[in-house]
Amino acid sequence: MKTMTIYYSSTGRTELVANTIVDELDSDIVKIKDLKDRKGLKNKMISSLDAFRENKTKIQPIRVDLTDYNTIFFGTPTWASNPTPAIITIIDRCDLRGKDVILFTTMSANGGSPVIKRMKEKVEARGARVIGKFILKTKNKSKESLKNETKYNIKKIDLNK
Repeated sequence: MKTMTIYYSSTGRTELVANTIVDELDSDIVKIKDLKDRKGLKNKMISSLDAFRENKTKIQPIRVDLTDYNTIFFGTPTWASNPTPAIITIIDRCDLRGKDVILFTTMSANGGSPVIKRMKEKVEARGARVIGKFILKTKNKSKESLKNETKYNIKKIDLNK
């Protein structure tokens, strides 16, 4: 079983989770870069609006070939109770027919459940089967704590289904 982890991270917390998945499962990894400036208060407000509206954004890479992968992890921070534009954009460009998918989101406070729900709808519409999901609250947590929570969540998902 070959695994790919695809994620977007703006502060490094989602990246820490993605890298923990890679370390635990020997997964390949692709970091999605949003080419739109998302820094600063004004741009963060615009970013939240973009997430709410599911606006597409320019990303790198523009596509990920998943032909050789059985299991795909998709990870995103929570923005205004929505997945980030970068993750929505890449999901809409992936051929997920017959793939098993695990979804995860990180958040400072609340709003993770709607993110997972929306990503689930998006990947299932592209032909995937969601076999797992998890939400990590990151506020006031150490890197070690986030790694341990990620490892715990991975173990809860039966990847041998």
